[in-house]
Amino acid sequence: MNPLRYRIFFALIFLLPALAVAQAAPGTQTVLVLPFDNSTRQPGLEWISEAFPEILGQRLSMQSLYLIGRDDRQQAFDRMGIPVNLHASRATLYRIATQLDANFVLLGSYSYQGQTFTARVQVLDMKALRLSPDQVESGPLTELIGIQTALAWDVLRLIRPGFPVPRQTFVQSAPAVRLDAFEAFIRGVVSSDAADKIRYFKAALAIDAHYAQAILLLAKTHFAQHDYEHAATYFSKLPPDDPSFGEASFLLGLSEYHLGHFEKASAAFKSTAERVPLTEVLNNIGVAESRRARHDAADYFQKAVQADPSDADYHFNLAVALYRKGDITGAQRQLRETLTRHPSDTEARQFQESLASNLAAASHSTAVAIPLTRIKRNYDESSYRQLAVELQNAIEESIGKAKPSQRAALHIERARGFLASGAAAEAESQFREALVDEPVNPDALAGLAHALLLENKVPLARVQAAAALRSQPSAEAYLVLARAALHDNNSAEASLNLQKALALDPSNDEAKAVQLEIQNRASGTRTEP
Repeated sequence: MNPLRYRIFFALIFLLPALAVAQAAPGTQTVLVLPFDNSTRQPGLEWISEAFPEILGQRLSMQSLYLIGRDDRQQAFDRMGIPVNLHASRATLYRIATQLDANFVLLGSYSYQGQTFTARVQVLDMKALRLSPDQVESGPLTELIGIQTALAWDVLRLIRPGFPVPRQTFVQSAPAVRLDAFEAFIRGVVSSDAADKIRYFKAALAIDAHYAQAILLLAKTHFAQHDYEHAATYFSKLPPDDPSFGEASFLLGLSEYHLGHFEKASAAFKSTAERVPLTEVLNNIGVAESRRARHDAADYFQKAVQADPSDADYHFNLAVALYRKGDITGAQRQLRETLTRHPSDTEARQFQESLASNLAAASHSTAVAIPLTRIKRNYDESSYRQLAVELQNAIEESIGKAKPSQRAALHIERARGFLASGAAAEAESQFREALVDEPVNPDALAGLAHALLLENKVPLARVQAAAALRSQPSAEAYLVLARAALHDNNSAEASLNLQKALALDPSNDEAKAVQLEIQNRASGTRTEP
């Protein structure tokens, strides 16, 4: 297991002490969607080739499958010296899929006969070395996205024969996107020129100002060009309930950091941490807080070191923060840890020598140049999600062996472990599994409301909290409603729900935090992000 996967796996296992570490997690199902072959022989429709991986990837990733992204696919082609737009042989595609550890590969083509657009796909099972029969969907070209969504349903039925969602329900629940906006978006995706990308993504947004994927990729294009001001503007437009909100918040934090807006950077990184408890996110909160000269930076660096003790930068940052707090001995210890992992770190060695000289001086008056803490620019939510799915699979296998009467309680126990760590999406999944077994379980309903609130899905959180209270009043459900009311700037309603929570649990720590926020708003005091 590589270091990245190790630290993420360590973090996830740490969240769930009740799950035996020795139990092998059955691997998640990984899917590679290749661009579809263009059999139309008509100009102007070549962009649809890359549209299939985009739509099929979106639809399948919503079903706990891990989709290999376009960047990873392109890197695999590059490593093998194969042009991305080359019509590769089946043998070559098999080697690429093997390199990417794909369980399934989707191979397809599309044609257009003037009135009817037809798409075909086959699923290659890499383990069984079996190619499925053609799955075919057709209709007017104007219904392209619906055709692709129906094809995704066909694929799910092949990969998971017991997939329970009816075809019509699956197709109708997919997000609506205008075809002209979608075409502009795909042309931006495949373009290699930054100016063209920006032009196409803006064209898509001119048609649909709320097109989340276009907002994200436009922001990322500006970010790649070091245009942090425009990047921050667009990253901040992504809605909180979008699956990419965690990544957008992380990159927003980096943009604000480069602009010198350290308070905004810290707030953005904290939004990411609520979604994905990655060590680089904790580190960056610490960096932003350090630049604001706040002593709590050391707490974040300490958590990063605990989660990933192999990273020299985390030890270095903790050394700087401890020195700022006056803990010279602790700073020296962390610098030794830094240099053990990275002996050629000149900055760390100079800082270490400065501390030693300062201690050796009789008056301790030697000036010590305090270096800046180090920001992390990598963000790998996909690896986190893949391993989270693997762990979820292990949980399902473990719980599946339990008696039916125990399953809901076990799901809730696992969910609470995720919730306590801030892994809200994983907690949501486990609470929903509990509700399958016991649809009106008040603890599961309240926990689900709490998880949805942490994911910024405020309207859904409010609905689940109300359902929990109908089943059984709880402080947790009332506090979700209080937080939801604060989100809507309704302090009166927040206070009412807070009092109901305190009546049930007077010593609840979350209730105290909500109470403080209400008091701060009443007095006009700004609550620290």
